[in-house]
Amino acid sequence: MNLKGSCGCNNVKYTIKNNPLFTQACHCKDCKKSTGSSFVIHTMVLEKDLEVEGDIASIELPTGSGKGVNAYFCIICGVYVFCRYNISTGRVAVRSQTLNNPIQPQAHIFVKDKDPWIEISDKSICYDKMYDREKIWPTESLNRIK
Repeated sequence: MNLKGSCGCNNVKYTIKNNPLFTQACHCKDCKKSTGSSFVIHTMVLEKDLEVEGDIASIELPTGSGKGVNAYFCIICGVYVFCRYNISTGRVAVRSQTLNNPIQPQAHIFVKDKDPWIEISDKSICYDKMYDREKIWPTESLNRIK
């Protein structure tokens, strides 16, 4: 499987060379602030499966865990393309809306901070905070990160 995506001006293009691990929408206050939106959708992939072309820069931002995240963005248009959470070595979180064909979230996290006008129809994939990855992620994805 090869998924492709890019920034807004196409200076940065990327390919995900293997199946994503998991896709989730995060409604936490930090993600909302960094996107300027009501939530962010991240598709988690192994770092070795992400090939990036183009000129990127990064900035470290705060996270709820206190560990921080390095957000990588196009130096021309400023679109954030992916993040490296310091708590998750070997994995990156691709901003799903930068994919040519975005992936639907498998979970919504930090819905306790969700904007009241956002309605999520499938409550079974909603978590007030973070979920237990061992219970929620597909077995195949769990095996790949071990």
